[in-house]
Amino acid sequence: MSKVEDFLTANEELEIVNAIVEAEKNTSGEIRVHIEPMSNKPHFERAQEVFHYLKMDNTKEENGVLIYIAVHDKKFVIYGDKGINRVVPDNFWDNTKTILENHFKKGDFKQGIIEGILMAGKELETHFPWQHNNTNELSNEVSKG
Repeated sequence: MSKVEDFLTANEELEIVNAIVEAEKNTSGEIRVHIEPMSNKPHFERAQEVFHYLKMDNTKEENGVLIYIAVHDKKFVIYGDKGINRVVPDNFWDNTKTILENHFKKGDFKQGIIEGILMAGKELETHFPWQHNNTNELSNEVSKG
């Protein structure tokens, strides 16, 4: 088994999907999680590639957020689309990043991802509130590379 397969159980992945559904209830923002073993590129650059590969840059409000995790490298990136970056301060993802870091340092990956997702949803709600005509534009499934 690879590190990616060992990283989360099927039940933990389901809990993460449920957290995404919950986080997106109050925002038009779209949140995804991508897990892979490692990257041969700088992690931010790889997160950009994955973001594009998952077609996260095709949302109506350009408000997709990717939580990218390179398991073996012990690195993660929170990558937001340009619609988000146009309206939020530079330190916008700091709270989400801190939550992930604190849980990851303790080896509590699932809980870190869940709480990070919920925080991201809460943060996005201010700038991208849910509207009655919003549709879920992206899959909520955890993707793997």
